[in-house]
Amino acid sequence: MTKRAVVLFSGGLDSTTCVAMAKAQGFEPVCLAVSYGQRHSVELERAREVARVMGVKDFRVVSIDLRQIGGSALTADIDVPKDRPADEMSHGVPVTYVPARNALFLSLALGLAEVVDATDLYIGVNAVDYSGYPDCRPEFIRSFEAMANLATKAGAEGARFTVHAPLSGMSKADIIREGTRLGVDYGMTHSCYDPDEQGGACGRCDSCMLRKKGFEEAGVPDPTRYAAGARG
Repeated sequence: MTKRAVVLFSGGLDSTTCVAMAKAQGFEPVCLAVSYGQRHSVELERAREVARVMGVKDFRVVSIDLRQIGGSALTADIDVPKDRPADEMSHGVPVTYVPARNALFLSLALGLAEVVDATDLYIGVNAVDYSGYPDCRPEFIRSFEAMANLATKAGAEGARFTVHAPLSGMSKADIIREGTRLGVDYGMTHSCYDPDEQGGACGRCDSCMLRKKGFEEAGVPDPTRYAAGARG
């Protein structure tokens, strides 16, 4: 019987690569998307479609409203930073950081894992080409894993949870090369923090710029659909 793994899934480049990697490693992915009030809600539409195309049998969406907390350009009336140079992206924590988001998302994934009898969780955090989020660092992942084994009924009964962050030490170019090798169609994915009403990428936010740089360095044609007038 194929083992299940819960994969946190946004329909973006990184999480889609994680689904492909989990499948390649012999897991049946249970994909969990979170509707948290993000301004880029088009990602949920893409997530559902990508999951379907990738043959995911169990796709779920949990809804929470982090707009009630705010504090981020993704959940509050705060401008998304544009055109930041690479050295600025690699230092400090930008306003697109959503307070405690990955801790919350992993907690939801952990709860689902207990329900579907899975002990493996996948999250597409990256600590090389990223925007400086503290909850993308390997030490956070290991700390959450330790907590998961202490705070759950399954853990108390002897199960051992593993939080997989397979992209953590990879550059965006490395991620794209690996996903391409595994057959990922990145044209279906969405990464932009500030898309237009049709879901076209702005080409200027941190996520768009890191994604574009990744395709260039990987030597893979960029299939991103950009908004009219965006720098693609």
